[in-house]
Amino acid sequence: MKGTKPHLVVDNGAMRKVPPAPSWLSADAKKEWRRVIPTLVERRILTTADLASLENYCVCVGRIREVEGQMQATDDPEITVKLFRVQDKAMQSARLLAAELGLTPVSRSRPAIRDDDDDDSLLD
Repeated sequence: MKGTKPHLVVDNGAMRKVPPAPSWLSADAKKEWRRVIPTLVERRILTTADLASLENYCVCVGRIREVEGQMQATDDPEITVKLFRVQDKAMQSARLLAAELGLTPVSRSRPAIRDDDDDDSLLD
């Protein structure tokens, strides 16, 4: 193509303001919400349809931290094993949700999440 390349803008209803954390989240889950939500809104990849996934991700991270505290406070091997299973499942879920939300290094490298400057080669 000759001439100026068009500036591609993907605006699929992305959130433009940082929403507050839901009141029902645990303290640790709210901390995670406040940590990740500004980045997701800034990247304009988070829509209202994605909020449930973000809430679930934050719940999982909160549960991981809560269970870790319980594991450190107990000396009972049986309880430790049960807590480890809960924590492991929460870690798996958090990892999957983080990838869905673009919170992992690999998911951030996908073309859909790259800055507009990285997409220039697609228009050549």
